Amino acid sequence: MKEQIDRQNIPQHIAVIMDGNGRWAQKKGAMRIFGHRNALTAVRETIESCVDLGVKYLTLYAFSTENWSRPQDEVNALMEILINSITNEVPTMMENNITLSSIGNIQSLPDSAQRKLQEAYELTKSNTGLTVFLALSYSGRWEIQQAVQDIAKKLVNQEINLEEITQELISAHMNTANVPDPELLVRTSGELRISNFLLWQMAYTELYFTDTLWPDFRKEHLWEAILDYQKRERRFGKTGAQIKGKG
Repeated sequence: MKEQIDRQNIPQHIAVIMDGNGRWAQKKGAMRIFGHRNALTAVRETIESCVDLGVKYLTLYAFSTENWSRPQDEVNALMEILINSITNEVPTMMENNITLSSIGNIQSLPDSAQRKLQEAYELTKSNTGLTVFLALSYSGRWEIQQAVQDIAKKLVNQEINLEEITQELISAHMNTANVPDPELLVRTSGELRISNFLLWQMAYTELYFTDTLWPDFRKEHLWEAILDYQKRERRFGKTGAQIKGKG
């Protein structure tokens, strides 16, 4: 399958909704946190495949603002997994020239998680290969709200005028400023929704849904998603004839 991929048509930015950890664990008669712990292999394989194919940006929806409402034991365990995985994976990121970054309300995370993230940012910031964004305590509506508030402050302080509020200005106030919008979104577990993820950025993103539960997701599944993406005609409001230069 990998040999069929057109290396000249690789998405620059892939976003992933990593869904199905709890259901995977329940199918095995285990607690939900067992699924979260076993999801790390899927993360590694996805990152490795993106490095191999030359993807520039990978955004992983790791923890939404809504996830704070889950049982406290599960939230605590997720934060512990986050801290341990960052510690364990940074050496591999350095070896593979990967930069780690994040989007979301990072200040709402436990202090220990914030410290580990900051350490990882500093250690990997000079790397020039794939950039991995962890979406943590993130939601699309929260991000848009923050952007609107920041722009409103500038308007009130007369730093900008009303006519300067353009789509480009709004994009510049998003967490993903200076990063291209994702060309491909992959969601696992068979759910057919985007769950408040990158709402502004995904205006023209190609959506790919798979029934595979996230802990079972491997390189072959990502290759399949990219092959499906490469079969699509991305028109951005134009006609197919215009895209092909015939109209």
